[in-house]
Amino acid sequence: MISRRQLLVGAAIGALGAQRAGLGADAKIEVKQRMRVGSKPALIAAGNSFPYLNAGYEILRSNGDTLDAAIAVVRGPEDDPTDDSVGLGGLPNEEGTVELDASCMHGPTRRAGAVGAVHNIKNVSMLAREVMLHSGHVMLVGEGAERFAVARGFQRENLLTDASRKVWLLWKEAHSDWWGPGLDSPQWREHLREQLHSDVAGAYFDRLRSIADNLGIAADRQRTAIRDVLFPSTGTTHCSALSPEGAMSGCTTTSGLAWKIPGRLGDSPVIGAGCYTDQAVGSAGATGSGEENIKIAGTHTIIENMRKGMTPLDAGMDALQRIVRTYNGDRERLKFIDMTYYILRKDGAYAGVSLWTGYEPGRPHTIAVHDGAPRLEKTVNVFEGVSREWPPLMTPSTSTL
Repeated sequence: MISRRQLLVGAAIGALGAQRAGLGADAKIEVKQRMRVGSKPALIAAGNSFPYLNAGYEILRSNGDTLDAAIAVVRGPEDDPTDDSVGLGGLPNEEGTVELDASCMHGPTRRAGAVGAVHNIKNVSMLAREVMLHSGHVMLVGEGAERFAVARGFQRENLLTDASRKVWLLWKEAHSDWWGPGLDSPQWREHLREQLHSDVAGAYFDRLRSIADNLGIAADRQRTAIRDVLFPSTGTTHCSALSPEGAMSGCTTTSGLAWKIPGRLGDSPVIGAGCYTDQAVGSAGATGSGEENIKIAGTHTIIENMRKGMTPLDAGMDALQRIVRTYNGDRERLKFIDMTYYILRKDGAYAGVSLWTGYEPGRPHTIAVHDGAPRLEKTVNVFEGVSREWPPLMTPSTSTL
């Protein structure tokens, strides 16, 4: 059965629904980070969790558990069918099935839980905690994780919304795929064979819009749908929580890379990659190019950097530079990679860092902060400009989106 703790988290979200209305995604973004919380308790999260910060902060303010607070924040996007990066309504794999991943770490008890490639269970952040609390394991995946969820009282449900299904069908007809060499292969250029040139770009967009019309995708949603086809989403969200007494926890949840090969796991369910918390040091989470983050154990690297005395900013920038070194600084390939880290040290110092400015012009990567004053702050980036998703279907010069 669903535990009392889960019910309390759900109640906190419901009770704060009215407050969410004042924390819309169009909130003003502060260009300069403050770098230290004004007071404890505090939350550091991915930008798409901003509307749900109050739910987690209320739990912390009421002396609740730090992991409950972090999950209350990330559960918001999981429950939102209009957020296609996590949970219900997430963009599916190449077969049209929504596959979810999550991990969590509880600093006070130094425990962890994770789930991967989960079907039909919406709140995988809560399921990861169930694995931590009610099994002798750290990670469960696939059908085993789903059966465990049902045994623990979770309800199976169809996670593919009509909106996400239509975008998937648009992608299927556009025939994008993940089969072929990756960026780390010597044959990586072979995947550029489908690039479009300016003389055919207009006709291709017209074709995509025509398909979108036939699928019943609303005119005001077609631009977003076509972008999802051309630049597959790596949607994820994370939250780290710090109590007034210094207790810490973190949680990361995702629907993973859109149109991925079924069974693909990114960094989100990997302890030390998508999420890592050490009660003695701090907590960190990641969103972005999961394969690259796994290879450098990004969040574990950040925590170890801080253990050695680095500031959160320096610790995060060092992790990003390790990704850069993976490709010997080759920006021709690095433009297809992006990564954002959300870092909170035990003393309240924090940072949000990213490889690139953002995913598109005018929309920078952000870090969500709540220390009594909820706000969005721009990340500190390594490279100026926007990243592009892999594999590419078009050259930057031909993009009209």
